[in-house]
Amino acid sequence: MATPSIAFLGTGSYTPTRILSNQEISQLVETSDEWILTRTGIRERRIAAGTETTADMAAAAGKAALESAGLSPGDIDLVILATLTPDLPMPATACLVQQRLGIPSRAACFDVNAACTGFLYALDTAWGMLSSGRYRHALVIGAEKLSTVLDWKDRTTCVLFGDAAGAAVLGPARRESSGLIGTRLGSLPLPADLLWVPGGGSSPANLDDPRVIRMKGKEVFKVAVRAMEDVARDILEQHHVSADQIACVVPHQANLRIIEAIAHYLKLPMDRFYVNVDRYGNTSAASVPLALHEAQQAGRIRPGDLVLLVAFGAGLTYGGALVRW
Repeated sequence: MATPSIAFLGTGSYTPTRILSNQEISQLVETSDEWILTRTGIRERRIAAGTETTADMAAAAGKAALESAGLSPGDIDLVILATLTPDLPMPATACLVQQRLGIPSRAACFDVNAACTGFLYALDTAWGMLSSGRYRHALVIGAEKLSTVLDWKDRTTCVLFGDAAGAAVLGPARRESSGLIGTRLGSLPLPADLLWVPGGGSSPANLDDPRVIRMKGKEVFKVAVRAMEDVARDILEQHHVSADQIACVVPHQANLRIIEAIAHYLKLPMDRFYVNVDRYGNTSAASVPLALHEAQQAGRIRPGDLVLLVAFGAGLTYGGALVRW
């Protein structure tokens, strides 16, 4: 029997109510709205409440995705959550989401950490597991509370990141020809300290280091542009698709200049790209699913459209996915 196509059945998102503007950040660290906006395209970002956890945000996004898909928690037998800010070292935050949503005990639940590429890694994993026939419906989530791992005195990082969650339900395609077409994942073996959180792990060398994001911005920018350009080219060539056939590109929302560079490389106008980095900043693993949900809600993605997802993250990981909506 032929393996059924695996498609997006629904999407959802959650963003905290607290908005932190560039003007407010300029009161915490030496910077300005103009400095941030010119270099990143970011105007504001969302910050979770003190009692609000990654699992809380992930569950809210997951609930919305289930409603969008017209499914109940009992229909889910696989939960994969991408995050670098789990609620606890163990258990997996996916298990906490399972409890909050009432997903049955037969479901497999686990986390993945590929930083900002995390959602695409989780998506590819879910696709493979669903295609095996042993699972039917997957809830795939990207969620981050990055405000807990920021040094609010470091203007090279604290201006960039925000908190959010995005989710998708995957399962057998409901329309002919819709579904995931291909994915491409990888990781460049570059020094970890280009983008990392040195403290909080098991390495004796870093036990006393702070658990905050550190980044060498210029180096990461160059690598990010190259990695996203290469993965976009590879996945399009592999599936014999030209860039002008793509109805919407949903890129990782790290920096507007990176997105503009990808648009230039693909020779596509910026109106083919969904951009929300100005409102949320970089939400790491939540970035792509949050933007994907908003693009779909805004009518930027319609049934039958070809959609390209691309991302990069610490590691340095990268990934792409080609989808027929």
